[in-house]
Amino acid sequence: MFFTSAAVLVLEIIAGRLMAPYVGVSLETFTGIIGVILAGIALGSALGGRMADRRNPRSLIGPTLIASGLLAWASLPIIGIIGPSVGNSLAAIIMLPLFAFFAPAAILSAISPIVAKIRLSSLEETGAVVGGLSAFGTAGALFGTFITGFVLISSIPTRPIIIGLGIILVVSGLAFAATSGGRSTPTVTEAGLGGLVLLAAVFAPNPCEFESAYSCGRVVADEDNPSLRFLVLDTLRHGAVDLDDPTHLEFRYTSLIGDAIDAAPDGPLDTLHIGGGGFSIPRYLEATRPGSTSLVLEIDPVLIEVAEEELDLQVSDRLVIQIGDARLATPDLDTDAYDVIVGDAFAGLSVPWHLTTTEFIEELDRILVDDGIYIMNVIDGEDSGFSRASLRTLQEHFEYVGVIIPADGVPDRPVNQILLASNAPLRDLTIDPEDGQLVADVEAFIGDSQVLTDDFAPVEQLAANP
Repeated sequence: MFFTSAAVLVLEIIAGRLMAPYVGVSLETFTGIIGVILAGIALGSALGGRMADRRNPRSLIGPTLIASGLLAWASLPIIGIIGPSVGNSLAAIIMLPLFAFFAPAAILSAISPIVAKIRLSSLEETGAVVGGLSAFGTAGALFGTFITGFVLISSIPTRPIIIGLGIILVVSGLAFAATSGGRSTPTVTEAGLGGLVLLAAVFAPNPCEFESAYSCGRVVADEDNPSLRFLVLDTLRHGAVDLDDPTHLEFRYTSLIGDAIDAAPDGPLDTLHIGGGGFSIPRYLEATRPGSTSLVLEIDPVLIEVAEEELDLQVSDRLVIQIGDARLATPDLDTDAYDVIVGDAFAGLSVPWHLTTTEFIEELDRILVDDGIYIMNVIDGEDSGFSRASLRTLQEHFEYVGVIIPADGVPDRPVNQILLASNAPLRDLTIDPEDGQLVADVEAFIGDSQVLTDDFAPVEQLAANP
């Protein structure tokens, strides 16, 4: 009970990482995974109870464990084959874990009533047995949660975790089969089938060049420009770096951020960057504003290693990187310490909502100089619910706010929108008409949007889904 409950939670947590390259990381993603796993637990428990009443329950444990191991292996080729074609809709978020993880979760959950049937010898001990098994199962689930979230994902790639879990389940199943008097040696056909499933798991398509606790990523060279590199994390390109020209900002949104920085007074700037990505903006500052300083708050240490090895990132006294969550780091920063803050930690379906609330914006206002500017990149479309709510929140702390949208208006798909906030009048920006336009009537754009708070920040629901 302890072990199988732990295995279910390992699968549930790893599912989020395996699905991220195809459907992103969001509240909807984890809601879909949790819902599917719970459905699997419910069905598996019901079917396991029926089987335990109709057959010798001791003979069922071995085959059930073996089947769960094979199905755990099968989740890898299933994800790799259907993942690229499902899209990012809510239906896809349900369908992907349904095909890949529902069956192993159900089979593992069938163990619970089987063990209960074995342990129950009289009605007088029903409460103690059922309660004890429930306690062991819950303890196992806790163990699986903590060991996966705190240890395994940070030290081992996700696919070897699934393969290793499947091996443990299959070997345990064979051992149980031997001790219960069943067949301990599989037939040639069974062994061949198991070997094929294991091979499919080992050689399943893998979109990741590197993995971290936060993302699956790769660095891709541009076909037309040999010096241009793209940093791809999960479903999106998060950065573009020209190794020969740090002033080249490839993406429309990074070019607009550069325009906003260029509008600041001449001379070096002290800048805070919330999110590093490909570190293109700190490199741009170093090249265009000699003597500027950049402090980058980046939560993922693996991205720093990748940037240093493949994107020519050079850390120095003027470009300092602090690893950790920006929300936890900002209270330790000095008041009136920065001329510019660049918020670029928002990526489509992956929205760190705690960096959008009025409580966090209050901290940014504190560490900005009086005439400093906060430049925030958000991804939104359709009615721009997330963008408008973010602007409304910025208004709680800054006297002047603005938003740069695409030149032809906001489409019905997610696009980068650049939000601006300052306690000094926003300086005239020189914007390429092809890159975007500054909204003239920002109050009309904001409309009746609500302020985002730590108690209420439904940013995934407000943002346009791709």
